[in-house]
Amino acid sequence: MRPDPETCHSARLARDKRFDGRFYTAVKTTGIFCRPICPARPPLEKNVEYFATAAEAAVAGYRPCLRCRPDAAPGSAAWGLVSTTVQRALNLMRAEREAQSIEQLAERLGITSRYLRKLFAEHIGLSPLQVWQTERALFAFSLLRDTLLPVGDIAFAAGFSSLRRFNAVFKEIYQRTPTAVRRESKTRREPEGRRESAKIKPEAGGAKPIQIYLSYRPPFDWPVLLAFFAARTLPGVEQVIAGGGPERGEYLRSFQLLGQRGVLRVAHEPEKGRLRVRVFGEGCGAILYPLREKLRRLFDLDADSDEIRGHLQTDPLLSAVLKVSPGVRLPGAWDPFEYTLRAILGQQISVAAATTIAGRVASRYGETFAGPEGELLLFPTAEQLRNADFSDIGVTRTRAQTLRTFVAATLNGEIDFDEPDLESFCAQMTALPGIGDWTAHYSAMRGLSMPDAFPASDLGILIALGDGERKATPKQALARAEAWRPWRAYGALLLWQSLKLNS
Repeated sequence: MRPDPETCHSARLARDKRFDGRFYTAVKTTGIFCRPICPARPPLEKNVEYFATAAEAAVAGYRPCLRCRPDAAPGSAAWGLVSTTVQRALNLMRAEREAQSIEQLAERLGITSRYLRKLFAEHIGLSPLQVWQTERALFAFSLLRDTLLPVGDIAFAAGFSSLRRFNAVFKEIYQRTPTAVRRESKTRREPEGRRESAKIKPEAGGAKPIQIYLSYRPPFDWPVLLAFFAARTLPGVEQVIAGGGPERGEYLRSFQLLGQRGVLRVAHEPEKGRLRVRVFGEGCGAILYPLREKLRRLFDLDADSDEIRGHLQTDPLLSAVLKVSPGVRLPGAWDPFEYTLRAILGQQISVAAATTIAGRVASRYGETFAGPEGELLLFPTAEQLRNADFSDIGVTRTRAQTLRTFVAATLNGEIDFDEPDLESFCAQMTALPGIGDWTAHYSAMRGLSMPDAFPASDLGILIALGDGERKATPKQALARAEAWRPWRAYGALLLWQSLKLNS
């Protein structure tokens, strides 16, 4: 997985932000590896080698740069190109707080542990354990630098059950102890850190929220993404808060993750190429790693916008939208079950009507939760909806039965939200009475962030692809979108945007 040296050479000399997270420069003379945007004086080409991921560089014996901080880089675009099974394994590893054994991981994927080891060696060049330890150590470094959490809490948040093991792994990668990094970070945070910390208001109980940062590769169209969420915010659960300008709006929602309840508030810092996340809730420090991964998917922060734009702009209709919004992102979902249920509610009705009915589900079957600025709702889980009748939320009897069938299928394991492939997920969904291709693909697109999902029968898509007098047919839409693979979901978003631009 070695990147092209010529491309890397040009990108690091130009400090091109578009390549941030796509490769890392390791300097043989210093033993340090950096992001391509590192502000330090560029080393001579004869003294460097390039790696596709931070984990590879660390395992090769290089230590992360303390100036450009590889821990803060956007997600690796290289790993988005590995085999489907390896990508599923990586996503499963990142969704859990603690490490899973190779046998447990292989069982969840339906393959042997020997074959999984072979796939990691072939596609990544590292073992699953090496990937897990390196990613978690980099995450711990970011918490040491960006938060005031105690070192023991950071070890736990990074997934280490033993402080001794955490110290050993961290020291092997950074060649310094976590305590030493924390001591250095206190110096580096002054005086800017004091000013920023002063802006964070305590909760009602007196505790301050935990603040973390999520980087991305530009371009990133935050106003368009936030507007998409704003039109679909779940009453009582989500909220989009207007700011002083299109880039300054914020996203807020309640959540429940791995037994912890909390509230998160996300703001955009375009000048720094990152999102700022404030997490409110007692005990939420323990779930920061899986929470961060959920947020990266929710806001599609690891998307390779340049590659997607280059692939889709060959279509004239999509090209016109991309000129206005080059940083298109796929709006994800906090929870796949929640959003699939919402997709079922949205069949053959407007976005506004579906959102209103989903809000009724939350208010009738969800639990109230005391947030930092008032009472919020937690969207109900499948278990909480086990005996729900759905007859009192304003849907037809047939739709209520479809909802009950879907909840039962989820509880029985007939619907797999555990990193399935697109074809098998859609087959599982359409096997249920009352669920068709539109619902299956829209659920895959939003609920599971599958980039090639395409709800071909969507009315907006058919109108956008029509000739002005007649809508296109689903068959014509599928034929047109064949050239957009594997980014058909982004094509669907651009078609919806084209309707607004032409209205």
